[in-house]
Amino acid sequence: MSRRTWTLLTSVVLVVLFGLLGAFVPVPYVALGPGPTHDTLGSYQGRKVVRIEGTKTFPTSGHLNMTTVSVTDQLSVFSALTLWASGDHALAPRELYFPPDKTEQQVERTNTRAFRNSQDSAETAALRHLGYPTELVAEELVSDGPAQGVLQPGDELISADGERLSDPQSLVDALSDTRPGQRVTLRFRRGDREPQQATVRLAEAPDDRSQGFLGVQPALRPRVDFDVDIKLPNVGGPSAGLMFSLAVVDKLTPGELTDGEFVAGTGEINPRGEVGRIGGIGFKIAKAREAGARVFLVPEENCAAAKSQAPEGMRLIKVGTLDEAVNALEALRAGEQPPRC
Repeated sequence: MSRRTWTLLTSVVLVVLFGLLGAFVPVPYVALGPGPTHDTLGSYQGRKVVRIEGTKTFPTSGHLNMTTVSVTDQLSVFSALTLWASGDHALAPRELYFPPDKTEQQVERTNTRAFRNSQDSAETAALRHLGYPTELVAEELVSDGPAQGVLQPGDELISADGERLSDPQSLVDALSDTRPGQRVTLRFRRGDREPQQATVRLAEAPDDRSQGFLGVQPALRPRVDFDVDIKLPNVGGPSAGLMFSLAVVDKLTPGELTDGEFVAGTGEINPRGEVGRIGGIGFKIAKAREAGARVFLVPEENCAAAKSQAPEGMRLIKVGTLDEAVNALEALRAGEQPPRC
């Protein structure tokens, strides 16, 4: 064959080779983009997202949409470049979302647990906002930890060495001056029984802290005689907490928080009602706007990024707590201007 033929064949082989590499060889990146948005006042797959039973609820209208970020994994060179060039996605190192020391199943379980915890925190924050009492409970016990065999998950924690317990931080404070091997007297209540007490010998903390280790994961729980059930399958992470809390508040109070408007938002929330920053704010706002929202509730710490990425016509409302979010929606309903980003 002539040199020209060899050159042509070599070029064809290289093109095919690079094409195969681009189409099938994975890259160590994931693509982030707008994810699904769901109305926390509505239903999903025929079931109410927020269902309250055993007490009076009130009609709602409009939307309180939670928003998400999609994470696309197993990208080839070509698919990564295509998504990046679309302008709707961004690339991020895969290890940030799938740590190399964890399996994909472990990551999924972690995200599911974070979502479940956000639901619990959202319920507690909403009911505390409405004035319902709360109690500190042993949510989880460390396997083979000092408290195992003494406490059970769900036990109400009343005091530690005589110090009254009111929230998770109060338990941390009560143990702050203890040392491994020290004995601590716990007073607790199981179900409807009378309070009881037991002495626990503290162990060494697994994270090398000098204080004694009890092996209890405490959590605030509302003390109510009705049920709040939040369910939204196939969603992970904690950033829907604020919108779940608002849905609970709206259903348990007369009047309509949204006044029929389409409101969306995001924000992690803790049992005290404090709203924390989240990731992917630009993607969430874009999806909310596409779905029809004109108002978006933004965690205070995300305001700078939100302002730089918000589409035209979207009102960005700054919130730092659940109280501020409720007040902002009530101000909008009254025709007033709440704090904006």
